[in-house]
Amino acid sequence: MPRRKLRVKAADSARINTELNELRTSLDIHTEWPEAVLAEAEEAAERPRLPEHDATDLPLFTVDPPGSRDLDQAMHLTHRAGGGYRVHYAIADVAAFVRPGGAIDTEARRRVETLYFPDHRVPLHPARISEDAASLLPGEPRPALLWQLDLDADGAVVLADLRRALVRSHRRLDYAAVERAVHLGGADEQLALLATVGRLREEQERARGGISLPVPEQEVEETLHGYVLGYRAAGPADGWNAQISLLTGMAAAELMLDAGVGLLRTLPAAPPGAYERLRRIAAALDVDWPQALPYPELIRSLDPDVPLNAAFLNACTGLLRGAGYHAFDESRGLPAPAAPDHAALAAPYAHCTAPLRRLGDRFAQEVCAAVAAGEDVPDWARDALPAVPALMANGDRRAGGVERACVDLVEAELLAGREGEEFAAVVVDVDEKRPSSGTVQLRDPAVRARCDAAGAGAGGGAGAGTAGRLPLGRVIGVRLTMADPATRTVRFAAV
Repeated sequence: MPRRKLRVKAADSARINTELNELRTSLDIHTEWPEAVLAEAEEAAERPRLPEHDATDLPLFTVDPPGSRDLDQAMHLTHRAGGGYRVHYAIADVAAFVRPGGAIDTEARRRVETLYFPDHRVPLHPARISEDAASLLPGEPRPALLWQLDLDADGAVVLADLRRALVRSHRRLDYAAVERAVHLGGADEQLALLATVGRLREEQERARGGISLPVPEQEVEETLHGYVLGYRAAGPADGWNAQISLLTGMAAAELMLDAGVGLLRTLPAAPPGAYERLRRIAAALDVDWPQALPYPELIRSLDPDVPLNAAFLNACTGLLRGAGYHAFDESRGLPAPAAPDHAALAAPYAHCTAPLRRLGDRFAQEVCAAVAAGEDVPDWARDALPAVPALMANGDRRAGGVERACVDLVEAELLAGREGEEFAAVVVDVDEKRPSSGTVQLRDPAVRARCDAAGAGAGGGAGAGTAGRLPLGRVIGVRLTMADPATRTVRFAAV
């Protein structure tokens, strides 16, 4: 679907802010910090554990959304003598600031993840740490876990090494700036290499049978003029940057599996029946899926801006359910997973590149750092591993609930008082057990909501469907029947 944006008037923004505060209260989201946490953060920021190795002359750069201050990663890319590429990837060393069992550690285990509201960010760590002392802000020396990842000419890993180091980011970029520089021909060597290596890693992913679904996501943003609700599709620079992070996560997974201790992010392979269902949906949507064409290649061939493709890609998200964390420590009788792969990546993988925003990454980082140095994994990290998967599962559920609740609230506010109006929409999902009910995605404004079929079908012409059924993948007219901010509910009916 194309990106669409709709602004909310200032008065509506004030009301939404009030409702967001009420939402945080109802979800028991703590925005304030205990005094002990703030005091410990201030002390840690003044006296972090600093590494011996100095790599501050390495001209690292960061790529993040504009305005971000919690910068977890920085990179440097170069050609290797004799061919191939070398990627240095620095990750904020949060453990340098967090005392095991201390106030920050205890609070982080309660928060688990940074939560994002349109008007407010509820961070995992105090801002003195996450947006200042530990963040890889340009021009500032910072303790980091510095990966060296050597690749051959095709982008395959030939060496992965890790050490603690003092680093300094030399510049901060955003995705749009990277894309402009590359596409307009003004990219310097670093950005040109990021595009080159990113594309090579995408080819490596294709060869493994991995896949990333190009489904545009709804996002809510607060601006000076109110709130903006739109669809955001990842651009090429998002993909290149993500490939460097994925490369590091896969190297970390292999390191931990070889050592018999660690924390993986896993996703089981979908059962054959799931692909059979997708083939039926593809046929119903006129999506051409030749029998010999592998599923990942089909996905890469589809334009998500085409309504029928958007509906099919939405159905494909069902294959990604079941992702979770698996802790293992074979020396303590906690086995590694029998199937360690992340199915979407077609390789073992670990979350380790966002420790400022995600609790589990700090423990994975610590395991990797110890193993790479030939040292014993610290007891504080080893002792915590068995409990981390459950903590992360709860944190993921809460973060997903927050995101959905925020979008639902803004959608309802945008549409309140417009009941009875008609809109164009794509039917992106139909309830298999009750095909008269499903989900529609509006073109303008950027809203996804439940919809019921009209008793005589979904209208005439090309959008027509069987009476009482929603026509999956078709563009139809829908009438707004409910927009209630109090219950964060939006409903439509086909016309």
